[in-house]
Amino acid sequence: MDMILNDHNKEEFPPAHTAEHLLNQTMIRLFGCKRSYNAHVERKKSKMSFYLDHKPTRQEEKEIERQMNELIDEDLPVTFEFVTRDNLPDEVSADRLPEDASDTIRLVRIGDYDVCPCIGKHVRSTSQIGRFEMLGTNWDEQERSFRVRFKIV
Repeated sequence: MDMILNDHNKEEFPPAHTAEHLLNQTMIRLFGCKRSYNAHVERKKSKMSFYLDHKPTRQEEKEIERQMNELIDEDLPVTFEFVTRDNLPDEVSADRLPEDASDTIRLVRIGDYDVCPCIGKHVRSTSQIGRFEMLGTNWDEQERSFRVRFKIV
């Protein structure tokens, strides 16, 4: 039985949407940044932007792609749990929840790698994502913003 907690106006492509979660956590771990401030995740190609303290080197860019595909190959389970807003785990921030979000929040966990509130569609395990291919990146020095363009194959 599907529980509807909040209206959702998107029909995600589950492999790319699950990869979005992995990329967010990968960037947090590699660069100490926050989750993406701007994401457009689609079937054909996607882009996500992060505020960073430096422009990543080519080696760091390759490491993002390597780690993403390693996580996908690990076949991590994607699970859901429901908690109340007052009982969010310490590692989960309520900052980005909509003001009108219900008191019950659905958390999406990817193994022990990532957890965040989300009402979108996901694959059952990371091996169902496919392969992560980085299409390119852009660095905005003034904004200190790093955009990753990728597709799921």
